[in-house]
Amino acid sequence: MALQDLLCCRPRSPPPPWPLPPPCPVPADTPCPLPHGTTTLAFRLAQGVVAAADTRSSCGTYVACPASRKVLPVHARLLATTSGTSADCATWLRALRCQLALRRQEDGREPGVAEAAALLAGGLRAWRGRGLCVAVALCGWDRAGPGLWYVYSDGTRLPLDVVAVGSGSPYAYGLLDGAYRPDMPPAAAYALARRAVAHAARRDAYSGGCVDVFHVRRSGWVWVSRGDVGELGGLARALGPTEEEEGAEQTSVDQYKPAGTSLEHH
Repeated sequence: MALQDLLCCRPRSPPPPWPLPPPCPVPADTPCPLPHGTTTLAFRLAQGVVAAADTRSSCGTYVACPASRKVLPVHARLLATTSGTSADCATWLRALRCQLALRRQEDGREPGVAEAAALLAGGLRAWRGRGLCVAVALCGWDRAGPGLWYVYSDGTRLPLDVVAVGSGSPYAYGLLDGAYRPDMPPAAAYALARRAVAHAARRDAYSGGCVDVFHVRRSGWVWVSRGDVGELGGLARALGPTEEEEGAEQTSVDQYKPAGTSLEHH
């Protein structure tokens, strides 16, 4: 028997029912099935706001990008640390830049950090419950001086002096709570930011890569440094201040040491 005869003798499957059943709806609040994490932090100083973050972007058990940028510029005096879904953070910060540009054209002045936080929180609040994952710390300098605001995807906005966001934030807070001072010199602040993020990267599996440190000043933001925490030399520098920073810290301690006292234990 030929092959075509065998094919003609095969029983045919019944046709599908018509109309076809509708696809199963997916709830809007379905959580992302892939675990992800990061470590970002920021704190206020008299000389501005210092922000730092790791550079590892994870997707489940895979490292999607080892050198991503998690501290993004909004304008010349405003930065944003991003934690959550990268696409959501990038999209909403792009929308925030457009809103601030329109407000600048209408008012003839640069909107403040609190105004930027209110605009971002208002937009996110309208999309609450849609599965967005955005956690942003806005770090800037305006007419009121240095400002730091935390904005979450449910519309929450909080003015803070110290903030750490991400899966590595508990480890970062462990160092920030004991060493942060609002009057510390910038060199010591850079060392503390590097040390906190590098410590979190050692303990948190979803944080790693490098440590980016930024400083928002009156004149604008500057990118201070990027250090690789995976190398032994870079990790040692991140976990401890350099000689210049140790000198700056010692100078700061001497300034606040009462006269006639000593910090040494006898």
